[in-house]
Amino acid sequence: MESGKKQVINFGAGPAKLPQPVLLQAQKELLDYKGLGISVLEMSHRSSDFIKIVNTTENDLRELLNIPENYKVIFLQGGGTGQFSAVPLNLIGLKEERCADYVVTGSWSAKAAIEAAKYGKVNIVHPKLDAYITIPSPSSWNLNPNASYVYYCANETLHGVEFPFVPDTKGTVLVCDMSSCFLSKPVDVSKFGLIFAGAQKNIGCAGVTVVIIREDLLGFALKECPIVFDYKVQESSNSLYNTPSTYSIYIMGLVLQWIKKCGGAEVMEQNSIVKSKLIYDVIDRSNGFYVSLPASIYRSRMNIPFHIGNANGDSSLETEFLDKAAKRNMLSLKGHRSVGGIRASLYNAVTVEEAQKLAEFMIDFMKEHHI
Repeated sequence: MESGKKQVINFGAGPAKLPQPVLLQAQKELLDYKGLGISVLEMSHRSSDFIKIVNTTENDLRELLNIPENYKVIFLQGGGTGQFSAVPLNLIGLKEERCADYVVTGSWSAKAAIEAAKYGKVNIVHPKLDAYITIPSPSSWNLNPNASYVYYCANETLHGVEFPFVPDTKGTVLVCDMSSCFLSKPVDVSKFGLIFAGAQKNIGCAGVTVVIIREDLLGFALKECPIVFDYKVQESSNSLYNTPSTYSIYIMGLVLQWIKKCGGAEVMEQNSIVKSKLIYDVIDRSNGFYVSLPASIYRSRMNIPFHIGNANGDSSLETEFLDKAAKRNMLSLKGHRSVGGIRASLYNAVTVEEAQKLAEFMIDFMKEHHI
């Protein structure tokens, strides 16, 4: 790290902190990538050098997640929100009824269900939740046997709710939005028909979205599907049908290499458990000074939203907390505008030591208020 550079801790929910070795490597190669005399930013997406970047990135991802050979990996644009449309446009036509089951446990899965309803019939498999603080028991789900797929979001960033299990869909294709927990732990890809994840939280910067799809699900796009979202077209073109987000793919490749050097998804999971426990332990021992609303079994390891003072939050205390955190060079702790409060995001690049510093600050702040 450069001497004199301001040392900060970024707890942002995405775009999020990148590993320091990745930033330094990108800095080193910015003007001259591997002696070519040009930057990746200037590189043709059809050049052999960039195709090597794409292929290496895919191979590293396959290794890290042990992706079976009958699954295809696609790098797309449009973010997770783009996939709210792309998933039904490609999969809702798998069965002639054009139906899909959605598990809605937070704002992102709710938005995905609304978008899917433009292209077919959507069945919310459980009664509407009064608040996004739990996951309804699968025994209460009303799955439609004629559904083309079952959709859920593994980790809801706004409300801090994470699935501790993979749903059993009784043979129906399972689709998962893993944007905010992707590569934070090992995953059995074979249980899913499709997984998608925006890179800007755990595996890179904004601009590229990973889609992992079982190959027998390709080729069912509706006629109204834009060609840039047609999975079969993009897969057959090696994600190069049109100009992709070249630099974002390059950065993702560097992050995947960093994850491999750290020990893979298994080590990311171990670190994640330690980091989240540090924060939740402070909350649980605060006698109600800090309040985490999700049921403990469904608490997210990635995003920890909480209020200060009471369950609705004391605005003066929360403002003071954010101001004092900023003075300790802790950034992006303000909760999402729709829920307020505080939110600490503990993605892969956030270290155990940084989570420890936040926990220590939370304890100090609590003591200042005689708790």
